[in-house]
Amino acid sequence: MRYKKLKTLDREVSRLIMGTMYLYNGSEEDGFRYLDMATEMGVNIFDSAQSYGDSEVTLGKWMKARGNREDVVVITKGCHLNQFRSRVHDFDLHADLYDSLAKLQTDYIDIYLIHKDDESYPVGKLMEALNEHYKAGRIRSFGVSNWRHERIQEANDYAAAHGLHGLDFSSPNFTLADYKADPWGPGNVSISGPKNAEAREWYRKTQMPVFSFSSLARGFFSGRITRELYEAQKNEDFNPMFLFMGKATKDQLSGHTEKIDPICANSFCFDENFTRLERCAELAEKKGCTIPQIAMAYILNAGLDVYPIVGAANKEELQSSIDALDIVLSPEEEKWLDLR
Repeated sequence: MRYKKLKTLDREVSRLIMGTMYLYNGSEEDGFRYLDMATEMGVNIFDSAQSYGDSEVTLGKWMKARGNREDVVVITKGCHLNQFRSRVHDFDLHADLYDSLAKLQTDYIDIYLIHKDDESYPVGKLMEALNEHYKAGRIRSFGVSNWRHERIQEANDYAAAHGLHGLDFSSPNFTLADYKADPWGPGNVSISGPKNAEAREWYRKTQMPVFSFSSLARGFFSGRITRELYEAQKNEDFNPMFLFMGKATKDQLSGHTEKIDPICANSFCFDENFTRLERCAELAEKKGCTIPQIAMAYILNAGLDVYPIVGAANKEELQSSIDALDIVLSPEEEKWLDLR
């Protein structure tokens, strides 16, 4: 595992962040096993959210049982939208933060992120609320998830003008793939693809740490998806949803047994991305690694201060991501992968 110091926390953290969405539907025993695996392999930073079901509860119980609260860095998020309203409000920030502290069984959170944004709400009120908890020691640093870089700059300009602590971190999507439809739902922000080149340049200049989610593009770079599989599932008599309804036949699958998530298919499965995928495969063969490792190496070598959030299901998957930290791509290889 590779580590890097987060200046605002003055401590070293693993370059991979372990996501805790896997804790949402699993048993407490499975959750403890998952978290133990991560720490045994060198992970010391975990990403959770108030909206991730029982993940905070399981993480809190695990830290108490292992007595390791000071050894790990906890990221959690609040102010997630719901069907009634945006919830990006200082009132919701206060309520969600106190709920998270209780669920995590701790009196402080290392990194607190506002999960979504509502640009109609004054950024100054959010910065005032975050600073209230920062000064009280309930959060040791803070940032945002799914905010446009212009809004982040506005928040930090407000903080500078009013003698406040600014945003330390950002958590957008970042992946090699471009997308033609929103793969994650309302309120999510990506810095991927040609249309977001300006955002990536802002992150290169500021070097604000990026906690990137969905770095393998909802499994597009898992190594299991191919252009041929997608074309087989595009047959006019074949609906990809049949895979999930038990109605697909062997003839319809043309011998393929893998399944493409319909959201991934709708968002990422188009010609330019398949060319990126095929170039990943070519470069992986040349370097003696895998497609997912090349896709991960792409964001790690992009000139941003990136910490990918991973959701490895087992030691093999986590080790694969750890090994990707050592892969060096040249600027020419970066451009070639991204069709530039």
